[in-house]
Amino acid sequence: MQVNINGIETRYVLSNEGGGPWLTFIHQLGGDLSIWDQLAGYFRDDFTVLRYDVRGHGRTAVSKEPFSVADLSRDLSVLLDQLGVPETHLVGMSMGGMIAQQFALDHPLRIATLTIADSAVGTPPENRSIWDQRAGAVRKDGMVPLVESTLNRWLTPDFQSAHPEAVEPIREVLSQTLPEGYAMACASLRDFDVSSKLGTLRCPTLTVAGRHDAGTPPASAKAIADAIEGAQFELLDAAHLAPIEQSHRFAALLETFLERPV
Repeated sequence: MQVNINGIETRYVLSNEGGGPWLTFIHQLGGDLSIWDQLAGYFRDDFTVLRYDVRGHGRTAVSKEPFSVADLSRDLSVLLDQLGVPETHLVGMSMGGMIAQQFALDHPLRIATLTIADSAVGTPPENRSIWDQRAGAVRKDGMVPLVESTLNRWLTPDFQSAHPEAVEPIREVLSQTLPEGYAMACASLRDFDVSSKLGTLRCPTLTVAGRHDAGTPPASAKAIADAIEGAQFELLDAAHLAPIEQSHRFAALLETFLERPV
């Protein structure tokens, strides 16, 4: 399905065989909603599962102007408005985790629960040049040169060897991501920082990290959990895309968390 959000044609997919509470998934930088295919299939009998492509990713159009993570939070708010969703369980991975944090701060009454995987509260000043370098590289040379190094950050060598059927779709989506969409998202992540605000959140929160995640180490996810009163932290035997590499374990954790009395 396509819908116009803040002037941008945006793709979303609903899976709601069960017609239950809303459960929304947000993908990583260089990904699209297909990263959640397996988990959407797992939860669709009990939840109304919403997935969508962030600006400049998948089949969502590239923004005409620079944007912030706050703008991406507003995109989600408008999408939920158009679908008539008052409240949702929210799951975000990597970039999606940053959007989810921002959305929870912007719209606390619309959050049933918050799940953040492989993400951080912001980019330290000393690391912001990395995002500028990535943006410049893809604008100059396109996506292909960074695909292999990105996959090696995202997934452990053992997983890549054992599950090529899972890796190839991720590789294809990353390769086909529009360079300008990727670059503009890099700029938004460069400037993201909610470290001083997370302590105000009171929603039930689960944070998840991959033990072998070098780019966003487990301490980053742990810092999110430490900042939010009562938050739960779990460590999985995975790299950056922990919910994908350890999909069965993540699904079990999320199912238990969603069933927890609030």
